[in-house]
Amino acid sequence: MFTATPNPPHTEPTQLFTVINGIDTEALLANLSETLASANAMVTDLAFDLDGSRRHIALGVQQLIELSGLLANPALDNVEAR
Repeated sequence: MFTATPNPPHTEPTQLFTVINGIDTEALLANLSETLASANAMVTDLAFDLDGSRRHIALGVQQLIELSGLLANPALDNVEAR
């Protein structure tokens, strides 16, 4: 007969994703910029499949992503200029 052993209680919060310590700023900003571009493309595509207030919400999210990119890209340019 098989008896399942319960999982031990977690003593600290678990995390699915982490960033390795020591990654240089340029690599972090480049990945941020690429992630924002991907999110922008996905939500823009989604917005055109929606109508009414749902479309307005999706386009609002798209604008927040675009603004975030406008902040991240100059920071990446500053790192590359060094």
